[in-house]
Amino acid sequence: MTAPVNRPGRIALVAFPGVRAFDVSVITEVWGVDRTDRGVPAFELRRAADGTADIPLRGGLSLSPDRTLSWLARADLIVVPGLDDHVTPAPEPVLDALRRAHERGTPLAALCGGAFTLAQAGLLDGRRAVTHWNLTGLLATSHPRVTVVPDALFLQEDGIWTSAGTAAGIDLCLHLVRTTYGAEAAATIARSMVTAPFRTGTQAQFIEHPTPRADRDADALAVVRTHALTHLAQPHTVGSLAARAGMSARTFARHFQATTGTTPMRWLITQRVAAAQKLLERTDLALPEVARRAGFGSEVTMRQHFATHMATSPRDYRLAFRARGDADRG
Repeated sequence: MTAPVNRPGRIALVAFPGVRAFDVSVITEVWGVDRTDRGVPAFELRRAADGTADIPLRGGLSLSPDRTLSWLARADLIVVPGLDDHVTPAPEPVLDALRRAHERGTPLAALCGGAFTLAQAGLLDGRRAVTHWNLTGLLATSHPRVTVVPDALFLQEDGIWTSAGTAAGIDLCLHLVRTTYGAEAAATIARSMVTAPFRTGTQAQFIEHPTPRADRDADALAVVRTHALTHLAQPHTVGSLAARAGMSARTFARHFQATTGTTPMRWLITQRVAAAQKLLERTDLALPEVARRAGFGSEVTMRQHFATHMATSPRDYRLAFRARGDADRG
């Protein structure tokens, strides 16, 4: 998603009978609340539907569209909520509008079972997609041309984002804010929602319910993660982190992945990327110093990880962020 710099980002929530009220609420909470007084950019969130009649939602709720599907042509990002019934076809005007939006190059994001809507439109044919772990078999069976990834929080392919269920939809929305408007904006939104500011898309969806022993291990791992976050500039290895937790390296790595859904080093790298983002946004520090403070050791290493995680370089990230800030102030 590339946001324009001279106006609020335009976000379209695609609404039709059968969309989940929870996902509608998540999209509205992330992009529909004015947080400009806390430094978050302004967003223009519109509820686009095939008509203007109220749309019933489960639980006695209803959604009132404020734009028709033609507004999708003006959107910078289109978000499709999940569904209550995943085998019910979406209205053809909705599917056609999504196809035309993708042809224009507008990024599309589907939360949870919203992947079924994109699949119905044919937009996931030949592409990878993720959905709630309990629906992966149904998605693969219903749409065999889709490559269903069984265990990820969210992923992107050819400008189309899909995510797993419930909390993973929040993760994806915050990730889209982070990659377009910066880590600080995403963190501010996350704080107001009292949710984790950063979970990577590759993190596992399903973590086994912990036993009392696992609870104790999780507490020890939490202490280690806190130490690593407050000492990012220091070198860390699986062995050094394991020693702080009082475990062998193998046991530590196994328990870390069981409780967080990712490996210790993957977790550490994503935290360092997030720290570097904030330094690039907030300071004029030279890139080697940013790399040192974030714990990368060298600008070359930081640049390599930025390319992997952000699809850009630290220098270009800083320039793009500054350009957006200058346009907002203007």
